[in-house]
Amino acid sequence: MKRLIGVIGARECPPESLELAYQVGREIARHGFGLVCGGMKGVMEESARGCKEEGGLTVGIIPGDDFSQANPFIDIVIPTAMGIMRNLLVVRAAAGLIAIDGKYGTLSEIAYALQLQKPIVGLNTWDVSAELTKVNTAQEALKKLLEQMDL
Repeated sequence: MKRLIGVIGARECPPESLELAYQVGREIARHGFGLVCGGMKGVMEESARGCKEEGGLTVGIIPGDDFSQANPFIDIVIPTAMGIMRNLLVVRAAAGLIAIDGKYGTLSEIAYALQLQKPIVGLNTWDVSAELTKVNTAQEALKKLLEQMDL
């Protein structure tokens, strides 16, 4: 059984955050995990692209009910027709999460992860709790997350 690591983050963000997302996706696949995300653009698309390019499995839990809304790097599309309420599903599906950049949707996912005691690390994202380990690189993100995960 392949466990999933969640990548949460902004639909629109600076190029450096998109590059971090791409590198995180690559690291997830290199470590033998699948990736789960919200399936849309921005951080979600770049992380899925990185994961796919390394041969990893990608799952997108999208807010609408139209499969074509998912970015082209998603292998398994789960349409919810739930709008932003799907954020909780992304968090629940993940064994651990990496937050990159982000606005209020990402903040809600961080809050869900903390409430559910899911391991979580952050790159260029909200500084809300000591439980959200902040890191600077994709490699460090995976290393710190795997240290926190119950494998």
